[in-house]
Amino acid sequence: MAEIKLVVIYPRPTDVERFEHVYVTEHVPLAKEKIKGVTKFVATKAVGTPDGQPVPFYRIAELYFPSIEALKEAAASAGGQEAVAHAISISTGGTPIILIAEEESMV
Repeated sequence: MAEIKLVVIYPRPTDVERFEHVYVTEHVPLAKEKIKGVTKFVATKAVGTPDGQPVPFYRIAELYFPSIEALKEAAASAGGQEAVAHAISISTGGTPIILIAEEESMV
C-alpha cells in the first residue's frame, strides 16, 4: 500500500550555514507544532552526486500522512499555511518545490 506524503525540496541556499540554523531552530519546530496529522517526518540533506558534482537542491523534507484527505486538511489549515509561508521565507536560493507524492516501498 502506498504512503502519502508532502515533499518540500529546497534549492541550495545563498548562505548554507544561516539556512541550517534557521531551518533547525525555527522552521522544523514551527512545522511540528503547526502541521497536524503528520505520522512521520524525514529530513534529508543533499550533499552531491556520485561523481562529486554539486546539486541544485539542498534539503528535502518529507511529511507523511495517514491519507490524502489528512494531508489536504493539514495543508489547508491556518497552521499548514503558516508553515508553508515560513518555508518559502527562509528559502534564500529560490522558491521551494512542494509536491504531494505516493511512496511505495519494496523489500
